[in-house]
Amino acid sequence: MTDTPPHDATRSRLVTWGDPMIGAAAAQTMSGMDYLQALLSHQIPDPPISRLIGMELIEISAGRAVFTFTPAEFHYNPIGSVHGGIASTLLDSALGCAVQTMMPAGVGYTTLELHVNFVRALTRDTGLIRCEGEVIHVGRTVATAQTRLLDGADKLYGHATTTCIILRPEGESKAAAKTS
Repeated sequence: MTDTPPHDATRSRLVTWGDPMIGAAAAQTMSGMDYLQALLSHQIPDPPISRLIGMELIEISAGRAVFTFTPAEFHYNPIGSVHGGIASTLLDSALGCAVQTMMPAGVGYTTLELHVNFVRALTRDTGLIRCEGEVIHVGRTVATAQTRLLDGADKLYGHATTTCIILRPEGESKAAAKTS
């Protein structure tokens, strides 16, 4: 047995990205909406994950974020479809950015729970996919959001929900709790 079967046609892909710490530093001083606007207008570099998998933030508004993605062969798992982790990354990104639009300067968030449902396989023949995330609820310590993964004909490929913890500066939550 050889190491490389004769039917193996090697492919390659080059990925480049900007310094991710530029965006991380900016995020600390801007509201979530301002940060995402700066990302959309290319004032700060795209996050490396966007470049790696080929997703693009295309729209934001209060409580809403939309990404696009075109499935390609390099996203495939061993059974010939886009790996669920790639689709989950796209869903998680739309959910998180929808929540981020609601965060004031100095307040962050992170995913506590991600629940994903896949309803049909993504392949390189699927074409452009749209992932629309929207906030359901934002409270003092928790936010929830939902998203749908749709093709150009609005056919559903997956949907997800998230629960995010809101990360406030040290002392802010305690001070607010005393005044409530």
